[in-house]
Formats: sequence, C-alpha cells, structure tokens
Amino acid sequence: MENQLFKITEPENFKSLLDGLLDVISKEDAFSKIELINKIKLAINQISPMKDEPVDCVIWVKNESVYANDYNPNSVAPKEMELLHTSILEDGYTQPIVTFKEDEGRQVVDGFHRNRVGKEYEDVRKRVLGYLPVVTINEHKADKADRMASTIRHNRARGKHQVESMSDIIMELKRRNWSDEKIGNQLGMEPDEVLRLAQITGLAEIFSEDDYSEAWEVDFND
Repeated sequence: MENQLFKITEPENFKSLLDGLLDVISKEDAFSKIELINKIKLAINQISPMKDEPVDCVIWVKNESVYANDYNPNSVAPKEMELLHTSILEDGYTQPIVTFKEDEGRQVVDGFHRNRVGKEYEDVRKRVLGYLPVVTINEHKADKADRMASTIRHNRARGKHQVESMSDIIMELKRRNWSDEKIGNQLGMEPDEVLRLAQITGLAEIFSEDDYSEAWEVDFND
C-alpha cells in the first residue's frame, strides 16, 4: 500500500522531452550550462508545490553579485573560518547562502562567511567557477527590518551573535516602530532581554552629546 501511494505515472513523452532537454544543455560550455539550469530551476519553482520555501530553488550566481549587509552581528574567529573553509573544500557547499535580491545584486541575509569562503579562498573559488549557491528570501521580507530580523533568527538558532551589534539592531528596529513585544516574538527574546539590549545602546545615545569628566566636580563656594 505504501509503495502505491508514492507511485507516480509519468506524463506521455516525459522521458523523451527530458532526454532532449539534457542533450541540448550538455552541448553548452560550463557557464552556459549554469545559466540554462538556473532558468529551468526558476521556471519549475513557479509551479512547485513548495515554491514558498526558499530552499526549493537553489541557483548559482556570480560571486561578485553577492555582497554583505551592514548589520550582521555574527562573527567567526580565524580558526573557525579556516574550519569552514576545510568543510566546504572537503564536503562541498551543503548549505546555500540566503540572499535578498536587489537591482544591483544580492544582499546576504545569512551565510556571509560561506560567501567569504567562495570569494577569498582560491581553491574553492576555482572549483565553483567563481559562482556561489544562493536561495532568495521570500518577497514579503523586502523591508530592511524584516531582513534584519531574519538574519538574527538564523544567527540565534546557531547560538552566535554579538551583544553590542544586537543592541544596535534592537534600537534600529525600535526606530522603525517595532514594539518590544514584536521584537521579542520575531527574534525569540524574552521581554527583559529586549529591554537590556535596548538600554545598552539607548543609554549611550542619551549621553552621546554630553561632556562630563571622570570625577564629580563640587563647588564648595555655594
């Protein structure tokens, strides 16, 4: 019974159409193959039952079209960076880079260091022909605040983020009229954690224009 449930009947001429398509692509050079396969993946994604899941459509793009965002609070120590390089070198790219598509290219939402490995390490860059594997974040995440929240969720899920940068992001979200409750829900934080991180940057902003000495000056003539 189980096998029957998953038995698929191929449409008429499906195999011949598929063989013909593969024959056409196989005659192209490597770069043309990449572009043609990307187009096929994107076309199939439009009718896929899983089209709303970014991982449903992984494509390869020129590495120069992928660039960092200006808010990522995640960092990797040199030793961990080298381990990531070794992992990609030995195991290949097992995870795509999550990106947001803009007119000038693709901004990294998650996977900045995977992006760096593909650009900065000659052995990997040469192997992947100067390309990087990417997925595109859902269109409804177009607002910068939503992308920032997505980056934080990815980082926190791995247990990595920097407190100072996180504090800056909390204040940026508050400037974009996100409530503490929304920030907590979107970033997986407790209310006291949101408050504590907001205070780090918030207090600094309050006193940023004040001049004060390291000691209190008392006027005994009063």
